[in-house]
Amino acid sequence: MLLVAAFALLQWGWSAARGTWVERLVVHEATVTSAAAFVRLLTPEIPAKAVGSSIKAPGGGLNILNGCEGTEVMFLLVAAFAAVRMPWRHRLAGLGLGIAVVFLINQARILALFYCHRADRQLFDTLHTAVLPAVLVALTAAYFYAVLHHAQRRMA
Repeated sequence: MLLVAAFALLQWGWSAARGTWVERLVVHEATVTSAAAFVRLLTPEIPAKAVGSSIKAPGGGLNILNGCEGTEVMFLLVAAFAAVRMPWRHRLAGLGLGIAVVFLINQARILALFYCHRADRQLFDTLHTAVLPAVLVALTAAYFYAVLHHAQRRMA
């Protein structure tokens, strides 16, 4: 029940933040600006730039809509750490690192979608709607399991 309640509370808070500086900070600044910088780093010949919630680039860009920023998976991770029994020190360390892990996995997902959108729209649709969301959740679950397993070994 704690997991469901924590997740619902976080989702409610996020929906209440829609259109505010909080959403702009998470979507525009953290997610889109970082993704555009990664594109420029990986492919300097593509002058990608962050414009609001979009990555703009000659040859095609990408819109980062609500749900694409990875917050739902982060909220699941936060709710899981809130519901599990483990010492606070392990919980906070695991959660802090986990949020960074989810952010980086989501950035990798956005980059894959950016390049795929430019090359193969049909593959983009498959990756966007089915494959990459499942990969994001599975990798996050694997991370949580690893932290939980490590904490249980340390407590034993």
